[in-house]
Amino acid sequence: MRGFAPNCARALLAVLCAVALFAASAAEPVEAAGKKQLLVVSVTKGFRHSSIPLGEKIIKELGEKTGQWDVDYVRTDEEMAQKMTAAGLKRYDAVVFNNTSGDLPLPDKQAFLDFVRNGKAYIGIHAATDSFRDTADKPGWKEYIRMTGAQFTHHGPQSEVMCIVEDRNHPATRDLPAQWKVFEEVYQFKDFSRDRMHGLLTLDKHPNTGVPGDYPIAWCRNEGKGRVFYTALGHREDLMQGDLYYKHLAGGIQWALGLADGNADPIKPQPVTAAEKKEGFRAIFDGVSLKGWHPRHEGRTPWTVQNGMLVVGEGGADLITDAQFRNFVIRYEYQVPKGGNSGVYLRGRYEIQVLDDFEKKAVDIHGNGSVYGLFAPSSFASKPAGEWQAVEATIIGNRITVILNGVRIVDNQTLPSVTGGALDGNMDVPGPIMLQGDHGPVAYRNIRIKPLPGK
Repeated sequence: MRGFAPNCARALLAVLCAVALFAASAAEPVEAAGKKQLLVVSVTKGFRHSSIPLGEKIIKELGEKTGQWDVDYVRTDEEMAQKMTAAGLKRYDAVVFNNTSGDLPLPDKQAFLDFVRNGKAYIGIHAATDSFRDTADKPGWKEYIRMTGAQFTHHGPQSEVMCIVEDRNHPATRDLPAQWKVFEEVYQFKDFSRDRMHGLLTLDKHPNTGVPGDYPIAWCRNEGKGRVFYTALGHREDLMQGDLYYKHLAGGIQWALGLADGNADPIKPQPVTAAEKKEGFRAIFDGVSLKGWHPRHEGRTPWTVQNGMLVVGEGGADLITDAQFRNFVIRYEYQVPKGGNSGVYLRGRYEIQVLDDFEKKAVDIHGNGSVYGLFAPSSFASKPAGEWQAVEATIIGNRITVILNGVRIVDNQTLPSVTGGALDGNMDVPGPIMLQGDHGPVAYRNIRIKPLPGK
């Protein structure tokens, strides 16, 4: 028994040492096992949003609810100097710019970029794009702007807009309705390129004027081995307190942290469906360029390609295909703002009218969907201004059929002449497709054609 005592004493001493070490370590803050660490930055050197404290609260609540992350904060210049050095950043898995603004006093800009590029995450909320941007006095920090995806330029009055979900499978958007109505301060950007972004939320018209165009709201991208998620939503506190905003932000953070899968590749327009390809349709607008088109007149406001749309503003010119067609079925979609007016010329000679006439609720020989001045629609099928409308038109010889928004409104009528504005008066011979662009703003998309046999 006397030989057992020393062994027992040594064992007891080892236990006591272990307990002491545990107690000492417990006195220091430790990261929860398995949890990601987020650094939420709320320093501002420009406009300071009143929603900043709410943003901090939401991010913390989401971490607690999911059990996936803990939150630390940078609220002052001093905290930034301590926590955002190369060594300090090693403690974190992601940095969140929570409505930051102006030129922030980062202690080591390159270390911040490297932090993301080496496999960590950057998350930007609303005014994060107002940080390090161009000013009248000096250019912005180009590497930050490129990493974030864009820089803020201006905004108009707060307005109700319909955010369009571009990726139904991404964690940041899969729990949202296909079109999410919000009332918000909508940012407009420069240096945004869809060639480098994966779109998540967007507008297809100006938030205040309703003129067609591409106005991105949220996106993501890969930056080296790291991930970037940005949402322009985050000005109005009533919006942020909604369940859908919680889901949007939670999904974006989870994706950026690598806790949820989602695509970050740029989205390529698909103007022709697989079924249509089997039917013989092909695109005559590829959704990414003006290849195959030319203006009728030079020196006017040019058409532009914006997120799969062909868009023209005031003072534009008609746009014409290089190729010519005789007998065919054509399908296309268009959007006009309030009071908008345009048209699609088959063979460059027969105009199918594009017009905002929804409030009239009456057919007219010059109304939407008419063969301009020749055949009025048999039924009223127009949609409101700002909504996308769809046409399928068939022309064989000198006979034409028009289907507007699923309603047959011109049925196999014989064309007696060309319509006003035609390229020429040569009936029943091949000609191009022409989009009228000299009557004001309009957008077209998904223009595809199926040539038909016959002389």
